[in-house]
Amino acid sequence: MSKEKTKKAPETSNQGLKIDRKTLITLTALLLGVMALAGILTQTIPRGEYAVDAEGTVINGTYERLPDYRLPLWQVLASPVLIFAKGEALTAVAIILFIVLIGGTFLILDKSGVLRYIMSFIVKKYEHKKYFLLAAVVFLLMTLSSVIGILEESLVLVPLAVAIALALGWDSFVGLGMSLVAVAFGYTASTFNPFTVVLVQSLAGIPIYSGLWYRLIFFAVAYTILILFLVRYAKKVETHPKKSLAYESDKAVRAKYAMGVDEALLQDENMRKAARTFVGCLLGVFVAVVVSFVLQNSESVPVSLSGLTGYIPTIAMALLFTIGGLLAGRKAGIRKNQLFSVFRQGVKTIAPAIPMILLVVCVAFVLKEGKIVHTLLYWVYEGIKDLSPSVTLLAIFAFITSLEFFVGSGTAKAFLVLPIVLPLAGMVGLTGQSVLLAFMMSDGFFNIFFPTSGIMIIAIGLVGISYGKYMRWFWKLFALEIAMAVALMLIAVAIGY
Repeated sequence: MSKEKTKKAPETSNQGLKIDRKTLITLTALLLGVMALAGILTQTIPRGEYAVDAEGTVINGTYERLPDYRLPLWQVLASPVLIFAKGEALTAVAIILFIVLIGGTFLILDKSGVLRYIMSFIVKKYEHKKYFLLAAVVFLLMTLSSVIGILEESLVLVPLAVAIALALGWDSFVGLGMSLVAVAFGYTASTFNPFTVVLVQSLAGIPIYSGLWYRLIFFAVAYTILILFLVRYAKKVETHPKKSLAYESDKAVRAKYAMGVDEALLQDENMRKAARTFVGCLLGVFVAVVVSFVLQNSESVPVSLSGLTGYIPTIAMALLFTIGGLLAGRKAGIRKNQLFSVFRQGVKTIAPAIPMILLVVCVAFVLKEGKIVHTLLYWVYEGIKDLSPSVTLLAIFAFITSLEFFVGSGTAKAFLVLPIVLPLAGMVGLTGQSVLLAFMMSDGFFNIFFPTSGIMIIAIGLVGISYGKYMRWFWKLFALEIAMAVALMLIAVAIGY
């Protein structure tokens, strides 16, 4: 293919990532409703708080009511501004940066024809073993998340996974399952994850990485459930495309990536080099994962810095994804003076998602400033302190699960909940390992369940799926996960894990 013909490819491309207007309005209205509910709770639930130490860890037995305190309603309304004034918007800024990079880079890959080349290559190579590809991708991403704790990084992978799924004859839900859901399942079934396993075991005073054998069983069960669910659903969609819940919203993108293999494009040397450049940059993320894991487990790294090394994969994913996209676009034929113009166009298409991220952070801010989370923690502690070991563990699981609606950060939940529940667990005969299981099972997976999850809201918005449709697809998998979690926790108590 000539250079001129390569340059014409961008003109036929769609406009990269664009959140459907109806989906955007629906999700925004949902989040506004949740924020209003949070505001009402701060006015109706008794206010109170525990004392915390210098590291932010709750001190058990220090709960005090605050009868004279009530969050002013104007702060609820002004929370989108106050989150910046009070330094609560760092998480939002990080996610916003991610989606900006995704939007800009994805449009470059789209307009340059590189994405189309990658799709054609994958379809040709795996058209007769597509389910092997599905199983391998899910296993790889689950493993990365289980070992190193990637979660937010899945936002970068969602558009690529959805494009691959559509090219192979499936739908957007399979793409979400290959990326977002796989990462969340891996985070739940943690093996070495520093943000769950290491943190909880450190707070519980048990050897780091101990009890690995049972967590490996957990990982295997979780992987089996997820892959069987995805394969069954993918086969149904492949046989009866109109049964897909995303059939209408996928139409435009499906037409683009379901045209079969573009043999002429595969023969283009510039496209081959561009695709290799982009994929090579993504593979660099694996190097970052290895470096991060080694540093986190190195005795030569100061304790004060060991936590920061866990963010190396996140930074690497953001930078390498963007750099790889820019280099690939240049090699594919986009002129230098047009490259950043295309990037800016991609940012504009994804920009409407930014207010949704801010609303998610506002919910957490309102609840924190309303000082009702500690009250809920106190009520739960008083309610479960006289229960049997098995019921206590399930109650701890249920409470941390419900707390996920208000506090998405696993680290924040650990410092908030564990100093209260660990002594209680010891009094009723529960081990620290069992509490770790309950914490893991109520964290990662539920990061993509509640509408207060910024990661999930943006991921489904990127592919034009409403929260209602997402839950219609998701609820069976959710029920299976709950059943698995309950069974594994009860077995853990029975065997004294």
